[in-house]
Amino acid sequence: MSYNLLKGKKGIIFGALDENSIAWKTAERVHEEGGQFVLTNAPIAMRMGNIKDLAEKTGAEIIPADATNLEDLENLVEKAMEILGGKLDFVLHSIGMSVNVRKGNHYTNQNYDFTTKGWDVSAVSFHKTMQTLYQKDAMNEWGSIMALSYIAAQKVFPDYNDMADNKAYLESIARSFGYFFGKEKNVRVNTISQSPTPTTAGTGVKGFDGFIAYADKMSPLGNATGMDCANYIITLFSDLTKRVTLQNLYNDGGFSNMGVSQQVMEAFVKSQEE
Repeated sequence: MSYNLLKGKKGIIFGALDENSIAWKTAERVHEEGGQFVLTNAPIAMRMGNIKDLAEKTGAEIIPADATNLEDLENLVEKAMEILGGKLDFVLHSIGMSVNVRKGNHYTNQNYDFTTKGWDVSAVSFHKTMQTLYQKDAMNEWGSIMALSYIAAQKVFPDYNDMADNKAYLESIARSFGYFFGKEKNVRVNTISQSPTPTTAGTGVKGFDGFIAYADKMSPLGNATGMDCANYIITLFSDLTKRVTLQNLYNDGGFSNMGVSQQVMEAFVKSQEE
């Protein structure tokens, strides 16, 4: 169902890799709601995914950019404004990566070069993106900038590894930059803390199936899907949420406020009895 919530709005969507990506689902929904956008991803990620199919389906152009590279970001923002014919109304940063996780390094045994790389890709790239948008005055008033987070930024999930630190840093950047973007340009900046979602990035985390099952049993409404997240992002790109800013918004079926659920207790008691 379409409500035309983003009619006439223009933006950039980072990080669509394949049909499982939240960025991919968001792009489809933005298109349905009347918004226009350019798609971008790192050149290496573009070779892995099938972003061209999404571009064709949504009438979007693709501009390759490494989000950790300022020249790439400047080129991206300039070209996006050229293609879309003006300033931007929304930006989705849907990027995260931990080399330590990929290489199987335990949190207590990090390779710090890998740590720095993951931190640059997952968090500092959000600052670099916003700094580029800010300095180029590329956002329209009441525009909306979003990034994707996870509750491991606040609570301990041992296998989430250094991605937990990356997400905590990402959320802090959203608040700090969001202040200046709000005060000086009337632009809002928020993060969504999403349920564990079976995306290509997510499933790289050790024990991910366990994460998903546990969160689902713990949440009164069950896990939020990738499409639930895309729909939430649409509301945050729309004019209906004009004064929501500096927030980390939980889209997690209630997980973040739970101590324990009946289902989890039952499963635990049953395993004790066995």
